[in-house]
Amino acid sequence: MTAQEPGSATANRGEPLVVLSNVQKHFGQLHALKDIELTVKRGEVVVVIGPSGSGKSTLCRTINRLETTDEGTITLDGQPLPQEGKALAALRAEVGMVFQSFNLFAHKTILENVTLGPIKVRGMGKAEAEKKARELLDRVGVGHQADKYPAQLSGGQQQRVAIARALAMEPKVMLFDEPTSALDPEMIKEVLDVMVDLAEQGMTMIVVTHEMGFARTAADRVIFMADGAIVEENTPEEFFTNPSSDRAKDFLGKILKH
Repeated sequence: MTAQEPGSATANRGEPLVVLSNVQKHFGQLHALKDIELTVKRGEVVVVIGPSGSGKSTLCRTINRLETTDEGTITLDGQPLPQEGKALAALRAEVGMVFQSFNLFAHKTILENVTLGPIKVRGMGKAEAEKKARELLDRVGVGHQADKYPAQLSGGQQQRVAIARALAMEPKVMLFDEPTSALDPEMIKEVLDVMVDLAEQGMTMIVVTHEMGFARTAADRVIFMADGAIVEENTPEEFFTNPSSDRAKDFLGKILKH
């Protein structure tokens, strides 16, 4: 990374980066996504919340075409999502994804997990890829684990490696699909801390999560979904203190009591 690059990533902050327009998705009879209209700006952190089965993960997965759509358009940085082939692989290099399960390669070391994408997809030299990977692993607090295998790490450490692996591709946007829901409570904070740090450094992020504390502190905008539709969107302050829809009031009433 040159000295100028971090500035260039945020120089156009506020421009539309991910745009979904009239997106529809069916799974058989289930209308999983209904008339989705969503614009995520460069440098923005959007947190998607809602009850189970509301379409949150499906929405997240359409943005890098892990799920196809039936209607509507999705653009990334002004370009429509490609259907398949090399163009789709190139798109996925621009969209970092962190899943509920860590999806690390069990037979490769932590360092190899993080360097694989930059070497294979970006054509980066091994020495440069390893240098960058070690910097990223340090950044997420697991640099000392670089030569271990995933099974030797805790769940929280593995998820931080998964974040480093996604960052190694220098994505334009990071998608997080319930990144802490498979973790023990004491490990959740260490992963959320890394995500808060990323948000503060200007990374564009779309985060599906049940962690309301993260939504309150790190989100620029909260999207509330129910039954496949975006019911409400607002600043965290407005959403949590003054939700406008009955669905959101009901949802918050159930989860914030405990």
